[in-house]
Amino acid sequence: MGAAHLAYALGIPAFLSDAKPLKAKDKELLEQWGIGYEENGHSMDRLKAAAAVIKSPGIPHTSATIQELKNAGRIVLGEVDWAAQYTKAKLIGITGSNGKTTTATLCHHIIAAEKDAVLAGNIGQSLAGTLADRMQQGQPDPEVVVLELSSFQLDDVVQLKLDQGILTNITPDHLDRYEYDIRKYAASKMQLATYTTGHFIYCDDDPITKSALEEWLQQHPNPPTLLAYGADAPAGPHRTTTQENKTITIQLNNEAMTIEELALQGKHNMYNSMAAGLSSRLMNIRKETVRKQLSTFDSLEHRLESVLNISGVEYINDSKATNVNATYYALECQNKPVVWIVGGVDKGNDYSELLSLVKGKVKGIVALGLDNEKIKAAFGEVPVIAEADTMKDAVRAASKMADKGDVVLLSPCCASFDLFESYEDRGRQFKNAVRML
Repeated sequence: MGAAHLAYALGIPAFLSDAKPLKAKDKELLEQWGIGYEENGHSMDRLKAAAAVIKSPGIPHTSATIQELKNAGRIVLGEVDWAAQYTKAKLIGITGSNGKTTTATLCHHIIAAEKDAVLAGNIGQSLAGTLADRMQQGQPDPEVVVLELSSFQLDDVVQLKLDQGILTNITPDHLDRYEYDIRKYAASKMQLATYTTGHFIYCDDDPITKSALEEWLQQHPNPPTLLAYGADAPAGPHRTTTQENKTITIQLNNEAMTIEELALQGKHNMYNSMAAGLSSRLMNIRKETVRKQLSTFDSLEHRLESVLNISGVEYINDSKATNVNATYYALECQNKPVVWIVGGVDKGNDYSELLSLVKGKVKGIVALGLDNEKIKAAFGEVPVIAEADTMKDAVRAASKMADKGDVVLLSPCCASFDLFESYEDRGRQFKNAVRML
């Protein structure tokens, strides 16, 4: 819909084709814009007659429809790739298995304090929709666009040029789409560097990222300027380091902050703050503004979101944790006994990384999903394991296991699509179920 909206704003003839039913409100908008559409299937002759096809990132390149279009010589672009040519804004692209949403939102929070900046991509509204809204409202082109980019969106890129690229980390995720091959998934993430013309910012503490970068550099002799952040990032004029997890220092005028000053606590959020701080300083945001914004940022919904404390039991919504690494950070942050709600669509997870944390912190598990056998097998030593197939039942079961002083943590470690529309829907259902206790 975002691409259709931008086509309308630019006066470009367009047609929308969807293999699924369209929502009534979307049909109304398309009719308002004078854009024809079809639903419940694709008319291939019509698609082949188009000058270019803008595809949704959810459609893999291996799909029969996309392959037929490519074989017919049609240009197939991703929405971000297509929309980016219609803005002169500085573009910051952010990807990673974990932390990309927080880092992107934090970057925007800092930069928007001094510049006209927008946040788009895999978070909130699409880039095309964002640009279309501004055009129709008579607003000027933004100065900066902060883009959260998924690996699926990066797979669609052929011509995007980023002023900055930020890679937060690479951990096993979405392996079902990459033939269960971590190297293929890492190569997808490293496309961010390929399309970065200015500064490429990466986490020097992440071994998979470093390995993938080394392999990528062998094939790209003229890379963008590489900037690292981490505990012992390589020396250079621009980097962000941490000393014993107590302070972070941005090597642009040596601005230092104690970890306690950061609004977002936890080791994972320290890394997010380091990346966002370095990116912002490269955008010439004053160090005083960076410090202030890093200390005033509100945490994101569905990411270690405190919901309620009921009878001394704290309920935390971490529905956005859809892989092992994200859940690892969530469990690592807890200093109280945990009743853990986990489960959903497994994406090739290796739960062995969580075993020591679960053994030391988790007193009970509620497995929430249509197929819980892998979870029960992996964590069979946990004293109490229950199963549920609705969020209401999962929260009730967890509340019965929890005692005063405990934490009930929804950190599913899996995708949501077996029982929920999205991780947002899963998180909202969790919060509603908690409020009904």
